Amino acid sequence: MLVLLIAAMGKQNKDVCKGYTISIRSERTSDFFLDENDISALLKKAAKGNIKGQARSAVDLRKMEESLEKNVWVKDAQLFFDNKGFIHVSVTEREPVARIFTEDGNSFYLDENEQVVPLSDKAIAKVPVFTGFPAKRKWTKADSLLVRDIRTTAQFINGHSFWQSQVAQINIVPAEGTDYGEFEMSPTVGNHLIKLGNGNNIDKKFSRLFVFYKQVLASSGLEKYKIVDVRFAGQVVGVKGTKNKVQRTIVNTGN
Repeated sequence: MLVLLIAAMGKQNKDVCKGYTISIRSERTSDFFLDENDISALLKKAAKGNIKGQARSAVDLRKMEESLEKNVWVKDAQLFFDNKGFIHVSVTEREPVARIFTEDGNSFYLDENEQVVPLSDKAIAKVPVFTGFPAKRKWTKADSLLVRDIRTTAQFINGHSFWQSQVAQINIVPAEGTDYGEFEMSPTVGNHLIKLGNGNNIDKKFSRLFVFYKQVLASSGLEKYKIVDVRFAGQVVGVKGTKNKVQRTIVNTGN
C-alpha cells in the first residue's frame, strides 16, 4: 500500500505544472520592448489564472502561444513542457527597421515584415528616421508602395555601419507629377541634401553616393554642394551656387 501511495503521489506531481521559465530574444538588439512581467501577465490572462499547480492536461500550450502572438511586439512564441513539469516559454520580438513620423506628428515603428509597431516606454530602437509620412487611417496603394520603399531603404542602411552613422533622417516628399512619395536624405556630416528617389535599386544609389563622396567631396569639401542627386543610373549630379547662378557637376559612376 505504501509503495502504491508513493507511486501515485509521484505521478500526481508529474501531472501538474511546476512553473515556467521565460526567454526573450531579439536578433539585432539587447534592448527589449517586452520584459518577463509582460509575458507573465499575458500567460496568466490566457490561462485565466496562475499556471503553476494546474493539471498539465488543462494547460493548452497552443492557445497560450496564440495569445502571446496577438501582442503587437511578439513575432513568434514557442512553449513546451520539459520532463520535470516546467513550461519553457521562448518569445521572439519584432525587429523595428525604421521609425516613421507622420505629417500630423504621430510616430511609430515599421518592422521587417512591414508591420506597424507602436512606440514603447521600455526602449528606443536605433533605426533610420523617416519624416513626412501621409497622415491617413487607411493606406492607399501608393502608401503601401511607400512603406515597401521605407522598409527596403531602412534595411540597407541598417546593414552598413557607415550609413548608419551618416544618415541623419530621410524626408518623404511628393514625386513630381505622381501620387507617390520619394526620399530626400539629410546627412549627419555636411549641409547638402541628397535626392534618393524611391526605394528601387537603393543599394546602387548609395554606392553612387559613396563614389561621389570619395571622388568629389573628399577633395572639394562637404560644404561645396547644396544638392547631391543619385536618382539616375550611372551618374551623380552635384548642384552648387545660388538660385541665380546654379552650377552642376556630373560624375559618372558606372552603376
